[in-house]
Amino acid sequence: MSNILDAFKEDHTQKVSVDTDKKIRIGIIGTGWIAGAHAEAFKHMPDLELVAASDLIPGKAAAFVAEHGFKNVKTDYKDHLEMINDDSLGLDAVSICTYNCQHAVCTIDALNKGLHVLLEKPMCVTLEEAVEICRAEKRSGKILSIGFQPRFDENMKMVKKICQSGELGKIYYIQTGGGRRRGIPTPFGTTFIEKETGGIGALGDIGCYSLDMIMNAIGHPKPLTVTGYKSAYFGTDPKNYPGHPEYAEKFGVDDFAAGFVRLEGDIIIDFRIAWAMNLDTPGDTIIMGTKGGLRIPSTECWNGSIGGPMTIYHEVGGAQVQTQIPVLKTSEDCFHLKVRYFLDACKGICPSPVPASEILYNQAILSGIAKSAELGHEIEIDIPEI
Repeated sequence: MSNILDAFKEDHTQKVSVDTDKKIRIGIIGTGWIAGAHAEAFKHMPDLELVAASDLIPGKAAAFVAEHGFKNVKTDYKDHLEMINDDSLGLDAVSICTYNCQHAVCTIDALNKGLHVLLEKPMCVTLEEAVEICRAEKRSGKILSIGFQPRFDENMKMVKKICQSGELGKIYYIQTGGGRRRGIPTPFGTTFIEKETGGIGALGDIGCYSLDMIMNAIGHPKPLTVTGYKSAYFGTDPKNYPGHPEYAEKFGVDDFAAGFVRLEGDIIIDFRIAWAMNLDTPGDTIIMGTKGGLRIPSTECWNGSIGGPMTIYHEVGGAQVQTQIPVLKTSEDCFHLKVRYFLDACKGICPSPVPASEILYNQAILSGIAKSAELGHEIEIDIPEI
């Protein structure tokens, strides 16, 4: 058994060299909560200069820049278009940190302008938007990376390594998802929960993470059909918003979603995700194969890693055994690495760290679950040619 465990041991120290000869001039589109994480990461990038920020709310971008201690950043723009069309900035790239329903239009406009784009997750709201984003990326020849920082977590890399090692044999069934007992994201207002801004709820906000974990691990097989379900029993209940019962009337997305997805290669995904539920977890992630199975412990709030040591269930010498994979430590902050590798890709040092072509399938599943739930029956997933 020790030999099996040894096969998955490696040096997990991530060393990223930084070329400071050319500074990437970047702007931020949307200065809400997640933009703060981008700004803080920027401070540790010696080859990056924040030169502009825009927000639809007058004065918000200026206050954001001041709060994070940046100087000489231009913010007097009415919208993202005015900022990206300001040729005096010499922009190379943008971070898009808007609410979900603006992801597609801002990304397409930036790519059409010839800018590299770091786009926060979820990629967008619908499959149709995702297709148009991918087409704009292809036309532009620029780097587009989607904001899935869990890809850089060593435990997520280990999940992929195990799945692709052959140790599990042919993978045929996956149960995945996660969620929160109570965790509807309203501390910063109602952007996440309104239909006009969020577009999708728990399904896109944290469901996209758990889907990416397993889709990336098994090599992104094409989704074929999906049966979806979604509900909003908690989000529309005023008692779940102490001090703000009016939020219940604004709630227009899902707080729970589930799906049964068929992929190419005769693989099934049994998926469920929640912002709120009467459980601590809807279950661990389970990956079943013809030679072995992998259990990935869930977390209390899906945070991009794992809730404890993973276990491989398999046979050794005819005996049914379990091999425990210890929790691995990631040497650098994953959000930092997300930005770092994006910058390196902009400089031609590496390819896009999280290419849109991979997240297209993720988005097709999310969009398919929502559409199937609304129609009340299984649907085929038709992904147009890019």
